[in-house]
Amino acid sequence: MNQKTISIIGAGAWGTALAVLWANAGRRVRLVARTAEQASMMTHQRQNAVYLPGITLPENLAITSVIDSADLWVIATPAQAMRAICEQLPKTKTPLLLCSKGIERDTGMLMSDIAAQYFPQSKLAILSGPNFAGEVARGLPTASVIASQDTELKLAMLEWLSTPNFRLYHSDDVVGAEIAGALKNVLAIACGIAQGMGLGENARAALITRGLAEIKRLSLARGAKAETLAGLSGLGDLVLSCSSPTSRNMSFGLALGQGMGAETALNQRRSVVEGVPTASAVLHLAKQCDVEMPICNAVHAVISGRITARQAVQILLDRPLKQE
Repeated sequence: MNQKTISIIGAGAWGTALAVLWANAGRRVRLVARTAEQASMMTHQRQNAVYLPGITLPENLAITSVIDSADLWVIATPAQAMRAICEQLPKTKTPLLLCSKGIERDTGMLMSDIAAQYFPQSKLAILSGPNFAGEVARGLPTASVIASQDTELKLAMLEWLSTPNFRLYHSDDVVGAEIAGALKNVLAIACGIAQGMGLGENARAALITRGLAEIKRLSLARGAKAETLAGLSGLGDLVLSCSSPTSRNMSFGLALGQGMGAETALNQRRSVVEGVPTASAVLHLAKQCDVEMPICNAVHAVISGRITARQAVQILLDRPLKQE
């Protein structure tokens, strides 16, 4: 299987990290950048100075801006670009591994829902877990989940994509893995806000725990399995993203908590803060499922400027007392 071609669409931090990981493990990998200029620069410099500085790109990693045929397409673009990428890809039966964590803002659709619209005959899988791109690229020990309803596909991917330091587990709960992976970004913003305001570790622990309850309510309403939410793509990813400013979502929330406006904070970042569009999209999905999401609602209200971070905290603290 090492002679099969993996084509990774998206040369941001995560797409580049996966390309480095698998190329170093001897896989045949092609990394597809957004522009020919970006591809040329990365090819000659052998690094992605913009999104993953300090990481040397292996010589056996091919870098291009042209989407060509492959044995596996790995989509690692921002979630809001998923539809545009699906429109560009040739309509074949090539299996798809979706690595984008988010919910489409205008429709409330999951990434797998969008991909299935464009590739009804292709096998789909999700890669999700507590994975910082820089650590994966450096070969540090990491665990993640391949979620697919196609048993043959996910078992083949486990064999093909696992490396000595990148341990993969499999699951059939695509919905649970996707919703948990999307919502953790919103909750990481909430934890960043709390840290920026100096609210302490108790507040962060409460946000993580009650945030997990929100993930559970929405996921179960969409047919997910409760055990998925306690695993790597659920609790594991949530804890990682809510515990370190390395998380772009938490660092964005940190800026908000310190008094910076959302637009200013976003303009200072090169990488996409997935939790921002997802905060809006998740409310659309929650309304469809008749599910209450107070923390996500508060984050969206702060981002949109309807309330201040301090008002958001007070609103959450003033909620009616109830059983956990």
